[in-house]
Amino acid sequence: MLKLLLLFVISFFPPVVYAIWIRNTEKYEREPWRAIFTAFLWGATVAIIASIILEILLGIPVYATIHDYTAYSFILAVIIAPIVEEFTKPFALSLKVVKKELDEIEDGFIYGAAAGLGFSATENLFYAMGFISKGLLIFAILVAIRTIGGCLLHASATAFTGYGYGKSLLQGKGLIAILPFFAMAIAAHSFYNFVVSFEMLGGFIGIAIAILFAISCIRYVRRRIKELDEEGKENTLSEIY
Repeated sequence: MLKLLLLFVISFFPPVVYAIWIRNTEKYEREPWRAIFTAFLWGATVAIIASIILEILLGIPVYATIHDYTAYSFILAVIIAPIVEEFTKPFALSLKVVKKELDEIEDGFIYGAAAGLGFSATENLFYAMGFISKGLLIFAILVAIRTIGGCLLHASATAFTGYGYGKSLLQGKGLIAILPFFAMAIAAHSFYNFVVSFEMLGGFIGIAIAILFAISCIRYVRRRIKELDEEGKENTLSEIY
């Protein structure tokens, strides 16, 4: 029980800190904690369960057709998982508690990231339970990779779709307007999984590229939040004066 509690803390603490960090990127009209927690909880529970079910259902016919575990693993990690997971996570933004708070363009980035981080937290726990048998040093290295690369990738990718959803909602566009941002999320997730899982460039080089990519994505997301936040403030001031 103590080991499970420790793994839970190790898995959930970093994503929670990241969620606070991203939420506080906004200087003006920061998002309420209740809505942030709701998006995070969706990612950590419903999105995870739905993704597991969908990945199993989609994976069965693929494996039955290919009969090759290596090829199946490649398709699952690089194609099926990114599509499924980036589909289930952003539904957090359609929840009533969250949707009513989407009143600024940058809000989609923030709630999308929160949902992605919730998903990453539970995924971290699953991985950590497997890592624990590999020895303390390997466990620490693998958890560090997940904590930095995995968390930031999930946050960034879902933030892209979240931004598309928020923009569509506020500008009165149809849901089809979200598709380019959904495609961006899938592409980012797929690239990360490709590099980190199959080590085409060899071991730590591939992992380093994946982590740098995830960091670059989250830096872009935070920069856009800041820019849109400033633009919103200036527009408000111009309306007043």
